[in-house]
Amino acid sequence: MKRLPRRLGHGEEATLVEHLDELRTRIFVCLGALLIGLIVGYVIHDHLIHWLNRPLPQGRVGRPITFGVAEPFLTSFKISLYAGFLLALPVILWQAWAFFAPALEETNQRRVVWFVFLATALLAAGIVFGYFVALPAAVHYLTNYDKHLYDIRIRARDYYSFATMVMLAMAAVFQLPIVVVALTRLGILSTARLRRERRVGYFAVACIAVALPGIDPVTTVIEAIPLLILFELSIWLSVLFDRRSARMEAASLTEP
Repeated sequence: MKRLPRRLGHGEEATLVEHLDELRTRIFVCLGALLIGLIVGYVIHDHLIHWLNRPLPQGRVGRPITFGVAEPFLTSFKISLYAGFLLALPVILWQAWAFFAPALEETNQRRVVWFVFLATALLAAGIVFGYFVALPAAVHYLTNYDKHLYDIRIRARDYYSFATMVMLAMAAVFQLPIVVVALTRLGILSTARLRRERRVGYFAVACIAVALPGIDPVTTVIEAIPLLILFELSIWLSVLFDRRSARMEAASLTEP
Protein backbone atom coordinates (compact mmCIF):
# COMPACT_ATOMS: atom_id res chain seq x y z
CA MET A 1 0.00 0.00 0.00
CA LYS A 2 1.44 3.36 -1.01
CA ARG A 3 2.17 5.81 1.78
CA LEU A 4 0.57 9.22 1.97
CA PRO A 5 2.69 11.97 0.43
CA ARG A 6 5.25 13.59 2.72
CA ARG A 7 5.16 17.36 3.06
CA LEU A 8 8.40 18.85 1.82
CA GLY A 9 10.35 21.26 3.99
CA HIS A 10 10.96 24.87 3.05
CA GLY A 11 13.71 25.05 0.46
CA GLU A 12 13.84 21.27 0.02
CA GLU A 13 14.54 20.44 -3.59
CA ALA A 14 12.51 17.97 -5.64
CA THR A 15 12.34 17.08 -9.30
CA LEU A 16 9.39 17.88 -11.53
CA VAL A 17 8.44 14.20 -11.62
CA GLU A 18 8.43 14.05 -7.82
CA HIS A 19 6.21 17.15 -7.62
CA LEU A 20 3.78 15.71 -10.17
CA ASP A 21 3.73 12.38 -8.34
CA GLU A 22 3.02 14.19 -5.06
CA LEU A 23 0.24 16.24 -6.70
CA ARG A 24 -1.35 13.12 -8.18
CA THR A 25 -1.27 11.33 -4.83
CA ARG A 26 -2.79 14.29 -3.02
CA ILE A 27 -5.57 14.52 -5.63
CA PHE A 28 -6.35 10.83 -5.07
CA VAL A 29 -6.46 11.46 -1.32
CA CYS A 30 -8.93 14.32 -1.88
CA LEU A 31 -11.09 12.18 -4.15
CA GLY A 32 -11.03 9.37 -1.60
CA ALA A 33 -12.10 11.75 1.17
CA LEU A 34 -14.88 13.07 -1.07
CA LEU A 35 -16.07 9.52 -1.81
CA ILE A 36 -16.13 8.64 1.89
CA GLY A 37 -17.95 11.88 2.66
CA LEU A 38 -20.48 11.13 -0.08
CA ILE A 39 -21.13 7.67 1.37
CA VAL A 40 -21.59 9.11 4.87
CA GLY A 41 -23.84 11.86 3.48
CA TYR A 42 -25.99 9.31 1.64
CA VAL A 43 -26.32 7.16 4.75
CA ILE A 44 -27.68 10.11 6.73
CA HIS A 45 -29.43 11.90 3.87
CA ASP A 46 -32.88 11.32 5.35
CA HIS A 47 -31.81 13.18 8.51
CA LEU A 48 -30.36 15.96 6.35
CA ILE A 49 -33.63 16.31 4.43
CA HIS A 50 -35.66 16.48 7.66
CA TRP A 51 -33.15 19.08 8.91
CA LEU A 52 -33.62 21.18 5.78
CA ASN A 53 -37.41 20.86 5.98
CA ARG A 54 -37.61 22.41 9.46
CA PRO A 55 -37.68 26.06 8.26
CA LEU A 56 -40.79 25.30 6.16
CA PRO A 57 -44.09 26.55 7.66
CA GLN A 58 -45.60 23.69 9.59
CA GLY A 59 -49.20 22.77 8.77
CA ARG A 60 -49.65 25.21 5.88
CA VAL A 61 -46.96 23.84 3.56
CA GLY A 62 -46.51 20.10 3.32
CA ARG A 63 -43.44 18.11 2.40
CA PRO A 64 -41.65 19.20 -0.79
CA ILE A 65 -42.94 17.41 -3.87
CA THR A 66 -41.20 15.88 -6.87
CA PHE A 67 -42.38 15.62 -10.50
CA GLY A 68 -39.91 13.41 -12.32
CA VAL A 69 -39.29 9.66 -12.07
CA ALA A 70 -35.61 10.13 -11.21
CA GLU A 71 -36.04 13.38 -9.26
CA PRO A 72 -36.28 11.78 -5.76
CA PHE A 73 -32.99 9.93 -6.27
CA LEU A 74 -31.20 12.85 -7.93
CA THR A 75 -32.34 15.27 -5.23
CA SER A 76 -31.18 12.98 -2.41
CA PHE A 77 -27.91 12.33 -4.22
CA LYS A 78 -27.29 16.06 -4.66
CA ILE A 79 -27.86 16.70 -0.96
CA SER A 80 -25.53 13.80 -0.12
CA LEU A 81 -22.89 15.23 -2.43
CA TYR A 82 -23.08 18.66 -0.75
CA ALA A 83 -22.75 17.01 2.66
CA GLY A 84 -19.88 14.84 1.46
CA PHE A 85 -18.00 17.86 0.15
CA LEU A 86 -18.37 19.67 3.48
CA LEU A 87 -17.19 16.59 5.36
CA ALA A 88 -14.20 16.19 3.04
CA LEU A 89 -13.34 19.90 2.99
CA PRO A 90 -10.85 19.75 5.92
CA VAL A 91 -8.92 16.99 4.15
CA ILE A 92 -8.99 18.87 0.83
CA LEU A 93 -7.77 22.09 2.45
CA TRP A 94 -5.02 20.23 4.31
CA GLN A 95 -3.80 18.51 1.15
CA ALA A 96 -3.76 21.81 -0.74
CA TRP A 97 -1.91 23.47 2.12
CA ALA A 98 0.63 20.65 2.40
CA PHE A 99 1.39 20.88 -1.33
CA PHE A 100 2.00 24.66 -1.39
CA ALA A 101 3.51 25.04 2.11
CA PRO A 102 7.15 24.38 1.06
CA ALA A 103 7.07 27.61 -0.97
CA LEU A 104 6.60 29.63 2.26
CA GLU A 105 8.99 30.31 5.08
CA GLU A 106 8.33 28.75 8.49
CA THR A 107 6.98 32.01 9.95
CA ASN A 108 4.56 32.51 7.07
CA GLN A 109 3.51 28.86 7.26
CA ARG A 110 2.36 29.32 10.86
CA ARG A 111 0.41 32.42 9.87
CA VAL A 112 -1.31 30.61 7.02
CA VAL A 113 -2.26 27.75 9.36
CA TRP A 114 -3.95 30.24 11.68
CA PHE A 115 -5.73 31.80 8.72
CA VAL A 116 -6.97 28.34 7.63
CA PHE A 117 -8.35 27.62 11.10
CA LEU A 118 -10.01 31.04 11.22
CA ALA A 119 -11.49 30.57 7.74
CA THR A 120 -12.89 27.17 8.77
CA ALA A 121 -14.46 28.63 11.92
CA LEU A 122 -15.99 31.50 9.93
CA LEU A 123 -17.28 29.01 7.35
CA ALA A 124 -19.07 27.03 10.06
CA ALA A 125 -20.42 30.24 11.62
CA GLY A 126 -21.76 31.35 8.25
CA ILE A 127 -23.59 28.06 7.69
CA VAL A 128 -25.09 28.19 11.19
CA PHE A 129 -26.21 31.81 10.67
CA GLY A 130 -27.67 30.94 7.29
CA TYR A 131 -29.66 27.99 8.63
CA PHE A 132 -30.98 29.53 11.85
CA VAL A 133 -31.44 33.17 10.75
CA ALA A 134 -31.37 33.83 7.01
CA LEU A 135 -33.16 30.73 5.70
CA PRO A 136 -36.16 30.75 8.10
CA ALA A 137 -36.73 34.48 7.49
CA ALA A 138 -36.53 34.07 3.72
CA VAL A 139 -38.82 31.03 3.68
CA HIS A 140 -41.37 32.71 5.95
CA TYR A 141 -41.46 35.86 3.83
CA LEU A 142 -41.60 34.12 0.46
CA THR A 143 -44.19 31.50 1.37
CA ASN A 144 -46.47 34.15 2.92
CA TYR A 145 -46.21 36.57 0.02
CA ASP A 146 -49.66 36.87 -1.62
CA LYS A 147 -50.66 33.61 0.03
CA HIS A 148 -54.34 34.41 -0.57
CA LEU A 149 -53.69 34.22 -4.32
CA TYR A 150 -51.79 30.93 -4.55
CA ASP A 151 -52.07 27.31 -3.51
CA ILE A 152 -48.46 26.98 -2.41
CA ARG A 153 -46.67 23.74 -3.22
CA ILE A 154 -42.90 23.57 -2.92
CA ARG A 155 -40.81 21.52 -5.33
CA ALA A 156 -38.07 19.57 -3.56
CA ARG A 157 -35.33 20.26 -6.10
CA ASP A 158 -35.94 24.01 -6.11
CA TYR A 159 -36.29 24.35 -2.35
CA TYR A 160 -33.16 22.38 -1.47
CA SER A 161 -31.16 24.29 -4.08
CA PHE A 162 -32.42 27.56 -2.60
CA ALA A 163 -31.66 26.47 0.98
CA THR A 164 -28.19 25.27 0.04
CA MET A 165 -27.36 28.46 -1.85
CA VAL A 166 -28.50 30.65 1.07
CA MET A 167 -26.27 28.78 3.52
CA LEU A 168 -23.30 28.69 1.14
CA ALA A 169 -23.76 32.40 0.45
CA MET A 170 -23.63 33.14 4.17
CA ALA A 171 -20.57 30.92 4.50
CA ALA A 172 -18.90 32.97 1.74
CA VAL A 173 -20.01 36.25 3.35
CA PHE A 174 -18.36 35.27 6.63
CA GLN A 175 -15.00 34.96 4.81
CA LEU A 176 -14.88 38.75 4.34
CA PRO A 177 -12.42 39.37 7.22
CA ILE A 178 -9.99 36.85 5.73
CA VAL A 179 -10.19 38.50 2.31
CA VAL A 180 -9.72 42.05 3.62
CA VAL A 181 -6.83 41.13 5.93
CA ALA A 182 -5.15 39.18 3.12
CA LEU A 183 -5.45 42.18 0.77
CA THR A 184 -3.91 44.48 3.38
CA ARG A 185 -1.07 42.05 4.11
CA LEU A 186 -0.32 41.81 0.39
CA GLY A 187 -0.22 45.58 0.10
CA ILE A 188 -3.17 45.81 -2.31
CA LEU A 189 -5.16 47.77 0.29
CA SER A 190 -4.03 49.86 3.23
CA THR A 191 -5.68 50.22 6.61
CA ALA A 192 -5.52 54.00 6.31
CA ARG A 193 -7.46 53.87 3.05
CA LEU A 194 -10.00 51.45 4.50
CA ARG A 195 -10.64 53.73 7.46
CA ARG A 196 -10.72 56.85 5.30
CA GLU A 197 -13.11 55.42 2.68
CA ARG A 198 -15.53 53.56 4.93
CA ARG A 199 -18.57 54.88 3.07
CA VAL A 200 -17.29 53.50 -0.22
CA GLY A 201 -16.71 50.17 1.50
CA TYR A 202 -20.23 50.15 2.92
CA PHE A 203 -21.65 50.84 -0.53
CA ALA A 204 -19.59 47.98 -2.01
CA VAL A 205 -20.77 45.67 0.76
CA ALA A 206 -24.39 46.63 0.04
CA CYS A 207 -23.88 45.83 -3.65
CA ILE A 208 -22.43 42.44 -2.72
CA ALA A 209 -25.48 41.73 -0.53
CA VAL A 210 -27.80 42.53 -3.44
CA ALA A 211 -25.80 40.22 -5.74
CA LEU A 212 -25.94 37.30 -3.31
CA PRO A 213 -28.57 34.54 -3.68
CA GLY A 214 -31.92 35.62 -2.31
CA ILE A 215 -34.43 37.39 -4.52
CA ASP A 216 -36.45 38.90 -1.69
CA PRO A 217 -35.64 42.06 0.30
CA VAL A 218 -35.73 40.22 3.64
CA THR A 219 -32.92 37.84 2.66
CA THR A 220 -30.93 40.70 1.15
CA VAL A 221 -31.15 42.77 4.35
CA ILE A 222 -30.27 39.78 6.53
CA GLU A 223 -27.25 39.06 4.33
CA ALA A 224 -26.20 42.72 4.38
CA ILE A 225 -26.20 43.09 8.18
CA PRO A 226 -23.41 40.56 8.91
CA LEU A 227 -21.53 41.85 5.86
CA LEU A 228 -21.43 45.36 7.33
CA ILE A 229 -20.41 44.07 10.76
CA LEU A 230 -17.71 41.81 9.29
CA PHE A 231 -16.42 44.64 7.11
CA GLU A 232 -15.96 46.85 10.16
CA LEU A 233 -14.33 43.93 11.99
CA SER A 234 -12.02 43.43 9.02
CA ILE A 235 -10.79 47.02 9.25
CA TRP A 236 -9.87 46.69 12.91
CA LEU A 237 -8.24 43.28 12.37
CA SER A 238 -6.11 44.84 9.64
CA VAL A 239 -5.14 47.68 11.99
CA LEU A 240 -4.13 45.19 14.70
CA PHE A 241 -2.02 43.19 12.24
CA ASP A 242 -0.32 46.35 10.99
CA ARG A 243 0.52 47.47 14.53
CA ARG A 244 1.85 44.03 15.37
CA SER A 245 4.03 43.97 12.25
CA ALA A 246 5.33 47.45 13.06
CA ARG A 247 6.28 46.36 16.60
CA MET A 248 8.02 43.23 15.31
CA GLU A 249 9.94 45.23 12.73
CA ALA A 250 11.00 47.80 15.34
CA ALA A 251 12.11 45.03 17.68
CA SER A 252 14.18 43.40 14.94
CA LEU A 253 15.92 46.71 14.19
CA THR A 254 16.85 47.27 17.85
CA GLU A 255 18.32 43.80 18.28
CA PRO A 256 22.14 43.76 18.33
